[in-house]
Amino acid sequence: EECQLDPVQARNPKLSRKHLDQVFADYLGVRKVLWLGRGIAGDDTHGHVDDLTRFVGPRTVVTVFEEDPADVNYEPLQDNYRRLSDMTDSRGKRLEVIPLPMPAPVWYAGQRLPASYANFYIANDRVLVPTFNDPNARRALGILAELFPGRMVVGIHAVDLLWGLGTLHCLTQQQPATGSRDS
Repeated sequence: EECQLDPVQARNPKLSRKHLDQVFADYLGVRKVLWLGRGIAGDDTHGHVDDLTRFVGPRTVVTVFEEDPADVNYEPLQDNYRRLSDMTDSRGKRLEVIPLPMPAPVWYAGQRLPASYANFYIANDRVLVPTFNDPNARRALGILAELFPGRMVVGIHAVDLLWGLGTLHCLTQQQPATGSRDS
């Protein structure tokens, strides 16, 4: 919701959730939109989903989860987790929601940066996961390794990338395979 509807960026000032649902259906063939609330602190995109929640299977998602109640991300991420836990796919089947830990806050020049293990990139036979010199990296890598058994999960030090307010998924664009490799 924050990314599409928040007045801070005014991406869609005259559109409601209902209108956006219809636009996504008409132009993208989307049968059901899964709306989350707010994004993480420091995210200049105001809630891009690649820092929050990622599909890792047809009905399985990982979502970042802050365990420290004193952290500014705690309530918004709790809300997103609750929302996802109540959601179903377009066929009415409940989602499986896997919590993914958040790293400790990363700061630069007095600004909190949007560090998130959810900003991973899925390559052919690997999953590249941003890491931030934090003990939670081991947990996050382990969770993702269990969810991607056919791929090698590799941690990539991403603090320097984070200074640009994004990491691995933000820097990449997937190109799905079409047709044969000979064409």
